[in-house]
Amino acid sequence: MGPVNAAPVCEAGDVTWLRADVALAAAARRTGGHLARSIGLKAERVAQVELCVTEMATNILKHAEDGALALHVVRSRDRAAVECLALDTGPGMRDIGAALRDGTSATGTLGIGLGAIARTADSFAVHTLAGRGSVVHTRFWTADGPPPHAGPVEAGGLTRPIGGEQVCGDTWAVRAVARDDGEATLVLMCDGLGHGPLAARVSDLARSAFRESRGTSPGAVLQDVHRALQGTRGAAVALALIDARRHRVELMGVGNISALVTAEGGRTGLLSLPGIVGLQLPRLRTFDAAFPPGAVLIMHSDGLSDRWKPADFPGLFAHHPSLVAAQLLNQAGVRRDDAGIVVAGHRRP
Repeated sequence: MGPVNAAPVCEAGDVTWLRADVALAAAARRTGGHLARSIGLKAERVAQVELCVTEMATNILKHAEDGALALHVVRSRDRAAVECLALDTGPGMRDIGAALRDGTSATGTLGIGLGAIARTADSFAVHTLAGRGSVVHTRFWTADGPPPHAGPVEAGGLTRPIGGEQVCGDTWAVRAVARDDGEATLVLMCDGLGHGPLAARVSDLARSAFRESRGTSPGAVLQDVHRALQGTRGAAVALALIDARRHRVELMGVGNISALVTAEGGRTGLLSLPGIVGLQLPRLRTFDAAFPPGAVLIMHSDGLSDRWKPADFPGLFAHHPSLVAAQLLNQAGVRRDDAGIVVAGHRRP
């Protein structure tokens, strides 16, 4: 019997974006509570999610120049969690340790709520850039016990629709594949052409084809996605295969998807070729790079500028991929297009 696919690791879902305004705290509490109840969290945990997002919202309004909350449900194999992200555009936190101590409240920190959030969430992290902004990341998992084990490759991502639209035309997904020589990780980044519901429909079809494909290489899966998108407006699509055991990543992309590997402060770009998946494929070609422990793969649509450099984000790439995705979107995202980003990191032993 040939190799078969393993279970999905994680994939994009509906993200509720709440911009900073006078109603932010109330909207955050309502949305956070709804998401928590939708995955079956107990009443006590629902209340903790509501407290978390209310504190996040209040801190943005009190201490940040501008910001937003991104709330959604994430799934990892047989577990689900409410993921809460607070993104702001400055001024950044001068002293994260002080901000985590209850009773601390000073201009330039996020205030007194971080300590309570850190104690109640299953996972909690902060990344801040002086004068540029911060991201706070939390997750509240279903069931008791520690969060699911991520394995050698940990992944996460984020999408944001263009202004004026409710849905995003970009999507991403990650799944494990069982190969004859062991298990590897496949990563999809897709940008449906255009914006709004029609672009989102194309991306949904691409993600479904990715999930259902029995291919174990970027080329085989890309062909399956191409067939699924025929008759649609098409999309830019990139597929990456991460072989953590061999410390390599290979990528096959068509259209305007940016991909790079950062490791030890360096940056290696992986090219996508001109074309439109579902309409016209070029002669496909694979690009590869080293992927040692500690390396991070970033794939994003043209809703993010590609002018950023890893050196601009000290300390960021040691964090969970969801936080990495949020901070890059926070700093390099552009409002004139849908924005989507997926990040996969090779965990150190």
